[in-house]
Amino acid sequence: FIYGYNISVINAPTTYVQSFINETWRERYQTNISEDVLTLLWSTIVSIFTVGGFIGVTIGGTLSVKLGRKGTLLTNNIFALTAALLIGLSYPTGLFELLIIGRFFTGINAGIGICVQPLYLGEIAPTSLRGAMGMGTSIFITIGILTGQVIGLKELLGKEEYWPILLSTTCIPAILQLLILPWFPESPRFLLIDRGDDEGCKKALKQLHCADYDCEWEDIEKERNNLVDFQAKKPWELLSDRSIRWQLLTIILLNAAQQLNGINAIYFYADYLFKQAGIPADTRPYVTVGTGACECITALTCGMLIECLGRKVLITGGYTLMSICCVLFTLTLTFQDASPVIPYLSMACVFAFILSFGLGPGGVTNILTTELFTQTSRPAAYMIAGSVNWLSFFFIGLVFPFIVIGLQQYCFLVFLVICSLMAVYIYLVIPETKNKTFLEIQNEFQTSKSRKDRSADGVGTTLSIYEKFFLTKVNSFFAI
Repeated sequence: FIYGYNISVINAPTTYVQSFINETWRERYQTNISEDVLTLLWSTIVSIFTVGGFIGVTIGGTLSVKLGRKGTLLTNNIFALTAALLIGLSYPTGLFELLIIGRFFTGINAGIGICVQPLYLGEIAPTSLRGAMGMGTSIFITIGILTGQVIGLKELLGKEEYWPILLSTTCIPAILQLLILPWFPESPRFLLIDRGDDEGCKKALKQLHCADYDCEWEDIEKERNNLVDFQAKKPWELLSDRSIRWQLLTIILLNAAQQLNGINAIYFYADYLFKQAGIPADTRPYVTVGTGACECITALTCGMLIECLGRKVLITGGYTLMSICCVLFTLTLTFQDASPVIPYLSMACVFAFILSFGLGPGGVTNILTTELFTQTSRPAAYMIAGSVNWLSFFFIGLVFPFIVIGLQQYCFLVFLVICSLMAVYIYLVIPETKNKTFLEIQNEFQTSKSRKDRSADGVGTTLSIYEKFFLTKVNSFFAI
């Protein structure tokens, strides 16, 4: 929730924070700040969040092994509370530097949370409900985005005098978690496999599943026996492990594509399209709230469908629909002035793209990161996946304005290629993981890998020229 909230809440007070920086600069140096320096400072305040997120995700996996999943989540709230305090003090003290430090700590909190929270949910969930519970991550990210948009409206905390309070409200979810989470158990898988605490594991399972926890106990014990003498792996050990290279490549591509698929471009163009459609400036924030509500509803829908349709259908379908939307969006932007109806078609494309993203890539990516790895590899996998995600987030924020300037409306053709390639890759490589244990999923990948290796050597079924080319390129990538 805090991750989503801090992405959207920073947009509402943009002009007010810039005015505060200008006034503070004038008081210090008796001159107005230059436009370039003001833009640099504001960009730093916004983008330092991603730097903190990257650092947070790189330490989140290690902390989850040292302190446990629950212990890490509780400890992580220190960063959120510190951030809220610094941001709240920035205005009365006249120190805009505290805003930068506060946003940095907020990023660390979000990075650790987005790494450890789905790890915790995935490990405490029964196999039959793992997908639905894993969707909790995406649902609360979208609820956080929507809440930030709503609270930033002028009727609530969107007025100039309230902006320090608005940005400090990030402490509320942290306080709630500190009050509620201690009553929940630690991850049973962590207790048994990582700590060797049989009694603690049984107690946690009993609390989570009441009396009927025999199946879950057998599943965890089977995984522990399979991982005997194995220690939790470090990220660099995971990168050099050839036995899980397909899983690793999959989560790297999924997490990179989650940021590079064009969803940020859609939000960038949204205000322009609403303007072209004739929506008055004072009502546009409410339409923007509508886009947040749209994504939130889709995440909830995905949560209800994921155990029925499966992960593969949803994420492949999501990327396929996004590819279609990219084509339609390029056409409507190209012929924007051809008819008064075209801007409304562009608006429809905005909502269709957001719906498609929430239906698949937005929700299923985190679940697959949990499911494709066993206990000893999972924390390191989340560190790698999270690092790729945050770096891609930073990269698209840095490069996207130049893509728009250079390609204008044709920038969506770049996203069309990314979405189409991901749909093909998922269809060919990723197995369905619905209702399968972590060991079953690992064995399916191993079987698939052995079959591909034999086929590449000319044994068994013959590969098509496209599959051979694909395998050769992936093997070259891992060799490098």
